[in-house]
Amino acid sequence: MNRSVIALLYGPDQPGLVAKVAGWIHHRGGNVLHADQHLDRQENVFFQRVEWEPSASRTPEDESALFKEMATVELGMSVRMALSNDRPKVAIMVSTADHCFHDLVLRVRAGEWNADFAGVLSNHDSLSEVSDSYGLPFRSFAVTKEGKPEAERAQVEWLREQKVELLILARYMQILTKEFLEQVGCPVINIHHSFLPSFAGAKPYHQAYKRGVKLIGATAHYVTEDLDEGPIIGQDVARVSHRHGPKDLIEKGRDLEKLVLSTAVRRHLQNRVLVYRNKTVVFD
Repeated sequence: MNRSVIALLYGPDQPGLVAKVAGWIHHRGGNVLHADQHLDRQENVFFQRVEWEPSASRTPEDESALFKEMATVELGMSVRMALSNDRPKVAIMVSTADHCFHDLVLRVRAGEWNADFAGVLSNHDSLSEVSDSYGLPFRSFAVTKEGKPEAERAQVEWLREQKVELLILARYMQILTKEFLEQVGCPVINIHHSFLPSFAGAKPYHQAYKRGVKLIGATAHYVTEDLDEGPIIGQDVARVSHRHGPKDLIEKGRDLEKLVLSTAVRRHLQNRVLVYRNKTVVFD
């Protein structure tokens, strides 16, 4: 298949933006494969995702650079570019829970995503053998209150050495510090086992049980220094009743966590997520 160019752009709304983008592509002999847009009328901000095949006489790399320049200078847009054959390097951070970890690895091995795993980081050794069975490098760092800064520096150093472009927290039960997030150099996606903003923090299923909720959920979001308050990529829920105790909620929640996290990662890898302030626009 021919390589295509993907652009995600946003900025102040103005007349004719869709026509200007499509016209630029058409004028240069390109073929639009997918285009979707959204206008936030409250903020008066225009969002768009467009994917196209450039003319055979132009390389996707050159087309990408020229489009970014045009959209930035002429349209006043903030722009992020990607190519359809990009294969970002991905790393996973885990603690002891393994359900999300297995799901992510098997999806990549099945060829569902264009991504390569760089390895696994953990604050425990319990998933070392499992990682070895998948042929994934495994690094364990003891994270104590006193030694956390040193452990995070070592983790960041490894991630940067491996040129990781996406970090996934697959039930990594440690809070990443502001310093870590500033230095890691790539987006970080987390799965939180509740329907945020409800039941943020520790033991959300136990919190939900005490409140007698009739729905439990899971939330995938980008990680910021504000705990469990980063831009939300995806969520889902399951019905529960008074008959379900904390253990039942945890079991039902695991399926939700796997599905919500994998969907969020897929959308990110397909360049379908556009972050604006503390929200996201997720294009289908």
